[in-house]
This record gives sequence, C-alpha cells and structure tokens, in this order.
Amino acid sequence: MNKKQAIVSSALKLLTTQGVHNTPMSAIAKDAGTGMGTIYNYFPNKEVLINWIYVDIKEKEKDVFLEFQSDRPIKTQFENYFISVVEFFIGNPSFFKFMEQLHASPIITEESREEGVKSVEPFLQLLSQGKKEHIIKNIEIEELLMFVGGAVLSYLRWYSIKPKTKKTSLKSQMQMTWDAIKE
Repeated sequence: MNKKQAIVSSALKLLTTQGVHNTPMSAIAKDAGTGMGTIYNYFPNKEVLINWIYVDIKEKEKDVFLEFQSDRPIKTQFENYFISVVEFFIGNPSFFKFMEQLHASPIITEESREEGVKSVEPFLQLLSQGKKEHIIKNIEIEELLMFVGGAVLSYLRWYSIKPKTKKTSLKSQMQMTWDAIKE
C-alpha cells in the first residue's frame, strides 16, 4: 500500500468510527504512519480529503453498473442493480458508514456531488427507458431515484443492525421496491 492509499484507508477508518469533527488530520497521519507534511502533499486540508474519498467511493460504486446488460429486460436489470448495489455496500461497510455520515454534509462540494451522480447514470438511463416503455411509472426520474435509493439505504441500515439477515430478505425488499415503481 502506498502512502496515499494508507492515508485514505486511515482517514476512512477514523472518520467512520470517530466522526468528521473528532478526527484531526494529525490522527490520520499517525494512524497512516506518515507525517503531516506527507498528508498535505496529497490533500491540502481535511475537506479535500473527504471529498476525494467520496468521489473514490462513487467511482467504485460505478463499477457495479459495468455488469449491466442492456439486452436484458428492464425488470432483470433493475433486480441486478438493486442487489448489486446493496451487496457492494455490504461488502464495503466502511464505505456505507462514510456515505451515511457525509452524504448530506455541506463538506461534500457540488463538484464532488456532480461526479457522484455519474455513478448512477446507467441506472438513471434504465429508469428512463423503463418509463419510455411504460414498464416503470411515469414519475420524475429524480423522485424514482430518491425512492429506490431510500429502499437501498433502509435495507443497509437494517442489515448493519442485523448482519445475519437472510438473502431472502434482500430479495423481498427488492421485489417490494420493484412492485412500487412498476407500471
């Protein structure tokens, strides 16, 4: 692991366990086994570091969509997305904790948020195509995304409390979400 990766890894760990305001850059440097000057070579301040982590997580989340096969039915693509994104965050619990803690924070810049939206672009296209084909309800895309995102978020919160949740529960949540948005 190079120094930048060590810094990011330490920051992610400390920010999600101690909180943003309780995590000084000096604690991140100490945990990463590096000096303050090294951190500032990569990240001029904590806000830049936090935004970098946010965009990096969204980039990794985008990889979930690379598995999309647009030749599949809309419902199948929706199911694949829903399950894949939940499994992504279950497999990366520190990513979920970070996003949960900072998603609505003013620390995340508009530029970072715009980059983050790119991670869900294929899903937005799927919703749009589903609406066009009268498979998904004719509701604004932003509202559909908010609803589906809320279902994913609620499941992840529940899972973080009850990690031994059965796979059937995920499928049930996915099915209920699909039933709510389908035409």
